[in-house]
Amino acid sequence: MKSTITCVLIDDDIDDQEIFLYAMHEISPDITCRFFSDGDVAVRKLKEEKDFLPDCFFIDLNMPRMDGRTCLAEIKKIDRLKDVPVAIYTTSADPKDMEETRNAGADDYIIKEASFDDLKPRLVSFLQHIEENG
Repeated sequence: MKSTITCVLIDDDIDDQEIFLYAMHEISPDITCRFFSDGDVAVRKLKEEKDFLPDCFFIDLNMPRMDGRTCLAEIKKIDRLKDVPVAIYTTSADPKDMEETRNAGADDYIIKEASFDDLKPRLVSFLQHIEENG
């Protein structure tokens, strides 16, 4: 895996942010995570910070103010970010959500696992995929 990876998680649940960070640091202490609790704030900041280019995004579907679908669409409109890999990171196992987000440009769909031990391999798989295809 690449020596340093910068991930952005857009998720309104603080507990999920902490679990995500813990899992990423278990995978590699060199992974940097940046968090936004709201899609609206994330999109605004990403537009403002013109030099910021993360390696990947993880976006929750169910958030107040701006949901994950809208957030994904807005990120894909930002020219420098349109090709950055995106994984939807959600509790929804609805095949319709999976299909819609894939059609909107998401590269992967990760269901928030009840177990930390189940989450980590899914994150590793996505990170390896983006490294191989990046």
